[in-house]
Amino acid sequence: MAINVEELEKEINREARSHQAPPPSSSAPRKLANPRARWALLLGGIAIALVVIALGIHYHGRVNTDDAQVDGHVVAVSPKVYGNVIEVPVNDNQPVKAGQVLVRIDPRDYRVKVDVAKAAVALAESQAEGAQAGVPWTHGVVESGTSAAGAQVAAAEADYEKAKLSYEMASGADLAYARATVEAQQADNERAQADLERMRTLIAKGEISAQRFDAFQATARMAASGLQAAQQRLAAAQKNADVSKAVMLSNQAKVDQARAAVVQAQANQKQVTIRVADAASAEASVAQAQANLEAAQLQLDYTTILAPVNGVVTRKSVEVGQVVQPGQGLMMLIPLQDIWVTANFKETQLANVHSGQRAEVYVDMYGKTFSGHVDSIAGATGARLSLLPAENATGNYVKVVQRIPVKIVLDPLSGETAILRPGMNVDATIFIK
Repeated sequence: MAINVEELEKEINREARSHQAPPPSSSAPRKLANPRARWALLLGGIAIALVVIALGIHYHGRVNTDDAQVDGHVVAVSPKVYGNVIEVPVNDNQPVKAGQVLVRIDPRDYRVKVDVAKAAVALAESQAEGAQAGVPWTHGVVESGTSAAGAQVAAAEADYEKAKLSYEMASGADLAYARATVEAQQADNERAQADLERMRTLIAKGEISAQRFDAFQATARMAASGLQAAQQRLAAAQKNADVSKAVMLSNQAKVDQARAAVVQAQANQKQVTIRVADAASAEASVAQAQANLEAAQLQLDYTTILAPVNGVVTRKSVEVGQVVQPGQGLMMLIPLQDIWVTANFKETQLANVHSGQRAEVYVDMYGKTFSGHVDSIAGATGARLSLLPAENATGNYVKVVQRIPVKIVLDPLSGETAILRPGMNVDATIFIK
């Protein structure tokens, strides 16, 4: 219990007054006249003064409180998956090591999910391989199609130019030559026919011989035949020009068709982009399947609950055969080697308290004092941090000295010396000087 210096002085003064002589009476002078009585009174006063001085020296430069408790980490153990408990290999108040099995949940359902996820990964990987293989194949097909279309355009354009030249020749020089030949033959025929008619008049009069008339008649027939032949050559030249024109137009259509094939081949270049996108999508599907596999594997691993820290099992509430839910409390782990003391000092005691100061903690369980140091001071009072803090604006305000939690870290304790458990009440003293 804390000892207040002012209260102690008042108590000593009360004891001193109780030891003082009674009111003067008729016998008092006789007692004081006794030397032994005077020496006893003097020695008693000296003893009281020494006690007061000793207590003042002892309690000077320190603050004390009995409102202190041992604190520590309380690790709640709960499952992350739903399932039926098949094994609980620990008991209440049993020490455990980090990584030790605490609870096992039936893993069969989660093992099936892992197998399904593995199959999904294999399927996604095979699809990704196919998509990756399709990219270079599509690229090669598109490139060859583009090259072939370009070659066809060049060949079609060459054929078109050749046909164009043939048409220009057939419809130009050849046709003009045939027409000129027809005109020349027609002139020769007209002249030969005119000569034949004149010769007819002369033969009738007997002015020329029959032999000469026959020569003119043969010449006329030859001229007529030559005209007919020239006309036929003209018609043939005209037909040849028409044929050349048709060939030219056909080759022009082939050029247009080849150019359209080039445009189509260029459009097919997008197939490569599509294939690349498909391959990327397949890769993403592989990553998704692998993530699902990892999630399923995690769920399977969660069926075995391990101790996260070294500690003592407390409040075990799980049994074999129980169906547990995620987040359900199964037990508590208390790491007894990682403890500290939370001492609630009055605000009037903390003016000179700061981190690093030496402290002592008296534990009733062992009747011993353990050394430590001040670690930190809370940022608010306990009343402010309570679930329902006081509302001073209601008009019923009464000023009360508040208490502020102070964290005291103890020096390392040997397990054989003492074991401090969270919740134990202790006395805490801080040496401010």
